[in-house]
Amino acid sequence: ALPRPPAEQPEGPAVTEAFLLPWDRFSSWLHCICVVGFDLELGQAVEVKTTRICYLSFPDSNSGCLGDTQFCFRFRQGSNRKSSLGCFLENTDRDAPPCLKREQGHYYGYVYFRQVRDKSLKRGYFQKSLVLISKLPYVTFFHSLLKIMAPEYFEKQEPCLEAACNDIDRWPTPHPGRVLTLPIMGVVIKVVPYKDFCFQGDSLVSIILPTIHEVDLFRCFYPVFFHIQMLWELVLLGEALVVMAPSPAESSETVLALVSCVSPLRYCSDFRPYFTIHDSEFKEYTTRTQAPPSVILGVTNPFFAKTLQHWPHIIRIGDMKQAGEVAKQMKVKKLKNLKTLDSKPGVYTAYKPYLSKDEEIIKQLQKGVQQKRPSAAQNAILRRYFLELTQSFIIPLERYVASLMPLQKSISPWKSPPQLRPFVQPDFMKTLEKAGPQLTSRLKGDWIGLYRHFLKSPNFDGWFRSRKREMTQKLEALHLEALCEEREQLPVRPGTLSKLRAHIQAVILALPEDLQGILHKPPTS
Repeated sequence: ALPRPPAEQPEGPAVTEAFLLPWDRFSSWLHCICVVGFDLELGQAVEVKTTRICYLSFPDSNSGCLGDTQFCFRFRQGSNRKSSLGCFLENTDRDAPPCLKREQGHYYGYVYFRQVRDKSLKRGYFQKSLVLISKLPYVTFFHSLLKIMAPEYFEKQEPCLEAACNDIDRWPTPHPGRVLTLPIMGVVIKVVPYKDFCFQGDSLVSIILPTIHEVDLFRCFYPVFFHIQMLWELVLLGEALVVMAPSPAESSETVLALVSCVSPLRYCSDFRPYFTIHDSEFKEYTTRTQAPPSVILGVTNPFFAKTLQHWPHIIRIGDMKQAGEVAKQMKVKKLKNLKTLDSKPGVYTAYKPYLSKDEEIIKQLQKGVQQKRPSAAQNAILRRYFLELTQSFIIPLERYVASLMPLQKSISPWKSPPQLRPFVQPDFMKTLEKAGPQLTSRLKGDWIGLYRHFLKSPNFDGWFRSRKREMTQKLEALHLEALCEEREQLPVRPGTLSKLRAHIQAVILALPEDLQGILHKPPTS
């Protein structure tokens, strides 16, 4: 192992990091690293670290992924697994925005898959995946990390992987909002907290990442961008959605784009960027005996075109080419027209949007394609559009929930902390007449109907639970502050006070002498 770099001055999180044990830093970034190879007799087989991720680490046979492919998947955590770093990670996660908080009940798998011709092998192909398993939703970061690690691993094998693990165990723990300098296998990655952040140049830095989690929304939605507003509604309401794509890379990117389009609201339902027929939840998610669950699935196997035909909303994505030509206007298609995975790209649903279509954003994006506007600029326009739309929707809810907070004058050190007033749906609906989304959004339509539907969704439940927890903690903190600032003594009679002192002295004197010293042994008379 290489010598550890000199310790930084302990300020903020560094104080806590001083108490971390070997491999704790590695564990704060990754759960494990897996190498998955294809065995002619066994199929997919894990070479390092036995996990349940074999089938998710390889594209379906129909995908035809030749060369190097990157994608991600997500799976449930075992019920008995607990991290020894739990309290520490909760502390580092506390101030992170919703989109960067680590997963509680799921893991992400970030895959670098290589398939190249090799006549020396029975099958005629070399097929192997390097997979990083983590609770962190840092898709851009981990894909960039894999681009460094995987080619080196495929060439130099396990010693190279061991060196990478040692490098990661020297990293500072992940803290969104801080500039992080992360050396890995002779390369230095610099992660900056946001796109416009300015810092002094460093000749040692090889890669600068202005984002660790964002996917290219415009590229992902380009095949169906005439329907982006309807897709936003479906995700906001937690509707069951399936994305049918030709490859795991396209399915996973599109699912992640859908989940992020309601940011800064956290998507609270389940989502699987890449889902296969071998997944343990396959029967649960494909049964016809009950309504499809609130989940977004990304699939590539043609079998799903038949198995998931009863799902209410299906997005068919074609090959994601560079958006260099103007997309053709596409109507929403009927579900009965979707018979195979070879069906034309489009949105197959009977859903009627609550809001009128925003023609301005469509024209703006179309004009950008005609003028060959850079993809990054198109992506920024679309991301800002979704952000403003979500904020217009959430602000009335935030305003109403803030009104449920008791007044500060009702907090007394002599009483228990006051309770939040309950969320009353009719009362909230009344506030929309004068302080609804029409104040900040140009869109017309049935906003009231959209809110009624949203209040029954998992996204509202998750959002309100989070806000209620934050406000309750705030009340408790204010109550504790009131107790600390209270200077008046409790009205206790002098006789009661002397009896209490005598009782405390008797208890302390009954203890061994070493404990008496710890408890400040009272003077003997």
